[in-house]
Amino acid sequence: MIRTAALGLMIGLASSPGLTAEQDPQTGFIIAPGWETVRNNCIACHSSKLVTQNSGSREHWLSLIRWMQEKQGLWPFDAKTEETILTYLSSAYGPKEGARRPPLRAAQLPENPYRQPPAQ
Repeated sequence: MIRTAALGLMIGLASSPGLTAEQDPQTGFIIAPGWETVRNNCIACHSSKLVTQNSGSREHWLSLIRWMQEKQGLWPFDAKTEETILTYLSSAYGPKEGARRPPLRAAQLPENPYRQPPAQ
């Protein structure tokens, strides 16, 4: 069982170009300063995959934290904890170059059935 898991990890690392950082096997978080603080605070409410599949600047991560605090009931962090979380997320899961397709032009969007016709 352990040999199979190790082989799977090696295959996964080999098939992921540029992935050289050590990852926590249970959460998938990149092991770097602050990862345990992120683990302890983030996966209390949602899957670690919600973190690892996203990326963004420090401002982006801060806006997500504020949204979770305002709308989802996330507790307030003390200044040191928030700084640790933001530093980790913005460095381990910072902005990616060319990871997203450009937005669709208006003509490419499907018809919106909820759009109200303009008032005349």
